[in-house]
Amino acid sequence: MRVKILGAWVDALKMEEAEEQIAGFVRSGRPHQVVTLNPEILYRVQQEPELLDLINHAHLVTADGTGVVWACRVAGQPIPERVTGIDLMLRLVARSAKEGWRIFLLGGEPGVAQEASRRLQQRYPRLLIAGAYHGYFSNTGNSSSHSEVEVIEMIRSSHSQLLFAGMGAPRQDQFIARNLNHLHVHVAMGVGGSFDVVAGRVARAPAWMQRMRVEWLGRLLKEPCRIKRVLVLPKFVWLVIRHSLSNR
Repeated sequence: MRVKILGAWVDALKMEEAEEQIAGFVRSGRPHQVVTLNPEILYRVQQEPELLDLINHAHLVTADGTGVVWACRVAGQPIPERVTGIDLMLRLVARSAKEGWRIFLLGGEPGVAQEASRRLQQRYPRLLIAGAYHGYFSNTGNSSSHSEVEVIEMIRSSHSQLLFAGMGAPRQDQFIARNLNHLHVHVAMGVGGSFDVVAGRVARAPAWMQRMRVEWLGRLLKEPCRIKRVLVLPKFVWLVIRHSLSNR
């Protein structure tokens, strides 16, 4: 089931249900885009209709953040739980090792995807990692980086079933939407800064913060540069409340 919040469709799924739906996407052999939607992007789409259109054309949209779950509840369309990009990615990595699916990691600073790949391979010896490349490529490329066309060919020739793109939203989602039919993967999913966590570059918030649904606060304490993103939250809260009141 899907619900609509602030114009965007969100799938009302539990974590295990999202995993199973993506497994079905992989088995289908057809290309699918998965968007992990957070409050910042949900706020941003109010001013960017092209981004809203991208989200509403995705094959699966998860609530990546307590704010999205809360917004759905306030709107009278509750969803079961948040389905974060990093947790869903890790479940799919474990599933890939079991099923023999090939994966590709794209994103992060130079070296981060490779380190994340190495650590995942240690954790899951049977995992088939077909490639890993950083997210600092451009349309044309340069002496130290491939162009977008070359990156697409890299993914395409890897024969991967799953692509995890960790380039931050909305860039990762725009890259996927623009190139989905050329990547030759069955599932392409945006995972934000997940590679930094897996690679050990950034420590994830403590378990108690995750349980209390204040993981964003832990990220802010470790990365003060995120303050501009966090300042969107009060605006998002007001937007949700105003929208809810206007629809009564």
